[in-house]
Amino acid sequence: MSKKIYGLIGRNIAYSFSQKYFEQKFQKLFLKECQYHIFDIEEISEVDRVFQREGLAGFNVTIPYKVQIMDYLDLVNEEAEAVGAVNTVALKRDKRIGYNTDVFGFSRTLDVHLKPSHKSAVILGDGGAAKAVRYVLEQRNIPYLVVSRGGDFRFEDLTKEEVAMHSLIIQCTPVGTFPKVDDCLDFPFEGLSDKHLVVDLVYNPEQTAFMKKSIKQNAKMVNGFFMLEQQAEKSWQIWNDE
Repeated sequence: MSKKIYGLIGRNIAYSFSQKYFEQKFQKLFLKECQYHIFDIEEISEVDRVFQREGLAGFNVTIPYKVQIMDYLDLVNEEAEAVGAVNTVALKRDKRIGYNTDVFGFSRTLDVHLKPSHKSAVILGDGGAAKAVRYVLEQRNIPYLVVSRGGDFRFEDLTKEEVAMHSLIIQCTPVGTFPKVDDCLDFPFEGLSDKHLVVDLVYNPEQTAFMKKSIKQNAKMVNGFFMLEQQAEKSWQIWNDE
């Protein structure tokens, strides 16, 4: 039986859980022909080498290539086009097709944790994951404020009063990810309360410095692991749909 290669492309992604997750999945399903590789690339142009791998069936995409990868695809599905970012690529009928399963993963996270009192949001960051978060919030008619280093509203502009006004906070940057676990965004944590839901999309470590400081303010805290599981399962479904 010919081998099937899946994987993850990104930069400095040795910490990723994806390889272990999918290797365990292959074992459970007795899929001896399937392999999952980490493709740690310095520049997006190196993805051409990945596409040449014999048996390549698809791969996930993470920081910092979720937008740049779109230039290397033949097709981008409607949802990923609307988001403006791709995190899953499938090779089907000699076509490179891009999807966004972050949308599914974040939407499922909100299904579990969102309450009617969470009426507006602050999104921290403006990368690929933040684009998916924005798309989901727009679908649910939840207004949001985007805070980023280079945007119209910057981190230094964010006050505790502004934070207090928005009961949903989504941390979409990689700050605090292993191995830099002590790093933390400059954020007015004193604006948080027990009325806040804070979602940090980082999943390694299980509790980032940002999460720990949020918990001290009695905010309800969710990390990115559930979202990651959900988007991984959606990726698997996409790769195996005919």
